[in-house]
Amino acid sequence: MPKAKSTIQIKNRRASFDYEFLETYTAGIQLVGTEIKSIRAGKASLQDAYCFFVGDQLFVRGMNIALYHWGSWGQHEPVRDRKLLLTKRELRHLRQEDKNKGVTIVAVKLFIADNGFAKLVIALAKGKKQYDKRQSIKERDVRREMNRSGY
Repeated sequence: MPKAKSTIQIKNRRASFDYEFLETYTAGIQLVGTEIKSIRAGKASLQDAYCFFVGDQLFVRGMNIALYHWGSWGQHEPVRDRKLLLTKRELRHLRQEDKNKGVTIVAVKLFIADNGFAKLVIALAKGKKQYDKRQSIKERDVRREMNRSGY
C-alpha cells in the first residue's frame, strides 16, 4: 500500500524578502525525541533560522519546533542547534562560499519527504538592499493586479 503524500511545508517567507537566493540545497535534519511528531503536526517555525559551521559540520540555529502536545516522555528542547546532513562535497562548497563577505546560509523551507524523513531546504543567500526590497514589493503588486484583472 503506497504512503499518503505529506502536505507539510513550513516556509520562511521573510527570507525571500530579505535575501536573494544564489543556490539551494536539500538537507536532512538530525532530530531527537518527539521533534518529528511536532513537525508532522505543523508546529515548527523557521522565522529566525540560519545555518553556521562548527568544525566540518553544518548546524541550523533559531529553528523552533514546538513541544509535542500529546506526549510527556522524550520531550525535546524547542529551540536548539540541529545538525544538518549533507554530503562532504556540498559541505565543502558551502563552507567556501560562506567565507565570502555578505553571503549567509538561511533556512527556506521544512517539509516531510516521501520516505517520511524531515528535510530542510537551505539557500546560499546574499542580503538585499532597501531599494531591492522596494523593487520586490513593486513586482509582487504588479503580479497581483494582473492576476486580479484576468491576464
